[in-house]
Amino acid sequence: MVATPIGNLADFSDRGREVLAGADCIAAEDTRHSGKLLAHFGIRRPLLSYHDHSGEGAREKLLQMLRDGASVALISDAGTPLISDPGYALVKAAREEGIEVLPIPGPSALTAALSVSGLPTDRFLFAGFLPAAQAGRRKRIEELKDESATWILYESSHRILDCVDDLIAILGSERRIFIARELTKQFESHFPGALEQAAAWLRADANHLKGEFVLILAGRESNPGEDERLPEALRIVALLQNDLPLPKAASIAAKITGLRKNEVYRAAVRTT
Repeated sequence: MVATPIGNLADFSDRGREVLAGADCIAAEDTRHSGKLLAHFGIRRPLLSYHDHSGEGAREKLLQMLRDGASVALISDAGTPLISDPGYALVKAAREEGIEVLPIPGPSALTAALSVSGLPTDRFLFAGFLPAAQAGRRKRIEELKDESATWILYESSHRILDCVDDLIAILGSERRIFIARELTKQFESHFPGALEQAAAWLRADANHLKGEFVLILAGRESNPGEDERLPEALRIVALLQNDLPLPKAASIAAKITGLRKNEVYRAAVRTT
């Protein structure tokens, strides 16, 4: 698993280049995109397309090469493979067959943005891309809203405004956010502040809507005297409410977390 630059080509490690140059085959998410990267560094190795829609045939071809003793390097379009990118099924299958899988670490938009966000880094949850449709996106935000850890999202230029507006609708205008746009690229920009201010920043300049985005959101702050287990109980309630009445969902969540049923039920009522 070879990490490649997320923007600035100078971030490509010597080890990453050496591994790609010595691989028998390079499996790439987009061979045209990766071909330009390899050409820039003078790396000429066989390229094979491997992405989310490749199917079992492409995966089996790579697995057979590995069984035969070949070395295969997997790269995504940018950053560390498998982080919101293809490859999980291939790694899982290789592991199940006892094939050695090694990480060649390097750039990752997730950790790069988190490291400069100014938000807590001791606990964080990576939620990847939210659903494209508003109903699905809002449902997912509802599931995450009581998470006390810092949470991280990826978003595209086409949906960034809609995403931030939905975050405001569910989390409120004052929740803290850090937006990293076009990380390591020429027009990289950052925004730290409240969600309402972030929406205004995005709308203030059309250039702020261009590129790729990482959103870092502050977790839910506990109220004084509130049991730290309550956010997890409320998350369980939210998941169970799709199939169960609120009292039953609260009862199950209380048993799982060790809280009192009435405490969970009252808190759930306040948040609905």
